[in-house]
Amino acid sequence: MSDTLPTRPARAPSTVRPSTVRKVAKAVKDSKAPAIARAAAILRLLGKSDRPLGVQAIAKELGLVPSTCLYVLRALTEEELVAFDSDTKRYALQAGVLTLARHWLQRDPFNDLAQPLLDRLAQTHGVTMLGVQAVGLDHMIVVAISQSGRNFQLSTQVGSRFPALISATGRCIAAFGDYPEAELEARFHTLRWDDPPNYAQWREQVNETRAQGFAVDEGQYISGVTVVSAPVWKAPGRPVHALVAIGIGGALKRSGLADLEDALLTATRSLSVQLCGDATGGQPR
Repeated sequence: MSDTLPTRPARAPSTVRPSTVRKVAKAVKDSKAPAIARAAAILRLLGKSDRPLGVQAIAKELGLVPSTCLYVLRALTEEELVAFDSDTKRYALQAGVLTLARHWLQRDPFNDLAQPLLDRLAQTHGVTMLGVQAVGLDHMIVVAISQSGRNFQLSTQVGSRFPALISATGRCIAAFGDYPEAELEARFHTLRWDDPPNYAQWREQVNETRAQGFAVDEGQYISGVTVVSAPVWKAPGRPVHALVAIGIGGALKRSGLADLEDALLTATRSLSVQLCGDATGGQPR
C-alpha cells in the first residue's frame, strides 16, 4: 500500500488487538481528565471495531465499570457522536464524527494543496496516491486519496489508520523524525510484513531514505506491491505529512520507477514550500 501508510486493510482484525486495548485502558486509568479520556477511548474502540458493540463488551475491552461506560455512551449519543440501536442494544459511531473530521480537513491547507498533485501523479504514473498524516510514532492516517482508474486499486479510504513505522512512509518517519533509537526498535518489532526485513536491514533502509529524501518498499510490506513515499514539511522540524505512491511492483519497473520517484520528490518539495511559505520548505539542509 503505501508507504506511508498502510497496514493491509483487507486483513484488518475484527476487534482491537490486546496490546492496543491495554494501552488505551492504561491511558484512561492514568488520565487527569477521566471523563474525556473515557469518551475518547470509546470513540476509538468503536472506530476500530468492524461491528457495533454492546455496553458490556465496551466496558470489558476498556476496563471500565459498566455503569460508567453506559453514562459516557449516553452522553456521546446525545451529542450525535455515537448511535444506539434499540433493537440490538449496541453502539456504533454516528455521523457527527464526520462533521468534526470535515471541519478539521477544511482548516488544514495540506489537503487542498495536495489533492491536485495526487491526481496528476496517479494519472501520469498509473498508481494509487495517498496523502497521509503521521501522529507521532503511534500511527499514520490517510487524509487524501487519488486512484488512477487503471487495473490496480488500493482498498483504503480517507480516515484509514496504519502503524506509523510500516512500509515506505514508516522509513520516512524514522529517518526525519529524530526519535530515540530504543523506541524505534521496540516499535519496529511489533510491525507485520509479508516479507519482513530484520532490524539491521531496516535501519540501513532508513539511512538511505535520509540520504535520498524518499523511501521505497519493494514488496516487503505487501508482496508484489511497491510503495514510494516522500515527506512533506509544514514547518522546520519533524515532517507531519507524506505523499505515497502505490502500485504493482513489476508494472512500476516497466513503466519507470525512477521517473515516479523523481516526480514524487518534486511534488513533495513544491508542496513543502507552499505550506512553509519559504524557499527551503522547512526541509533539513
